[in-house]
Amino acid sequence: MRTTKLAYSIPNLLTYGRILAVPLIVLCFFVEGKLSSPNFARWMALALFAVASITDFFDGYLARIWNQTSNIGRMLDPIADKLLVASVLLLVAADGTIAGWSIWAAIIILCREILVSGLREYLAALKVSVPVTRIAKWKTTLQMLAIAFLLAGPAGDTVLPYDAANSALLPNTTQIGIILLWVAAAITLYTGYDYFRAGLKHVVDE
Repeated sequence: MRTTKLAYSIPNLLTYGRILAVPLIVLCFFVEGKLSSPNFARWMALALFAVASITDFFDGYLARIWNQTSNIGRMLDPIADKLLVASVLLLVAADGTIAGWSIWAAIIILCREILVSGLREYLAALKVSVPVTRIAKWKTTLQMLAIAFLLAGPAGDTVLPYDAANSALLPNTTQIGIILLWVAAAITLYTGYDYFRAGLKHVVDE
């Protein structure tokens, strides 16, 4: 009975909402060119992403302080995070917001997420936990900021003080997002190496 109640606890509902946000953000990109206001879909996608990102903090925090941690929450929380990040990166790559060499930053981030997830799953079977480091949290923050700027894209240029005539001096919204994405990718390489260095010892010992 307690397990059933925990499945519908507020922390888990926040996690479910984060998963539900993924198809809604995808839908915004599909209707982007079909609305009277071309920027509305971008702002809506950004709003959904921002709310979903905020729930990433609150679901774990509330589960701990309310003693409502559950197996389904521990399973779905990292899945929800990766679905959100991966889907948005694929969307901004598909619509040309990021292109060329910038796509490699997204590839680095996605590959690291997959590899670390596989390592965590293997170590969990050995009853070994890999704690999240402080720099990994900074990476996640920069990654979310980068994606937010990329989602805003051209719509963000209507708000930020961007002057096309001085574009060489002042980057636009998309360029800021790409810069942050590369910084996040660089930190991703370091944290990925750090995780594998810590986990490889257990793999070799096994």
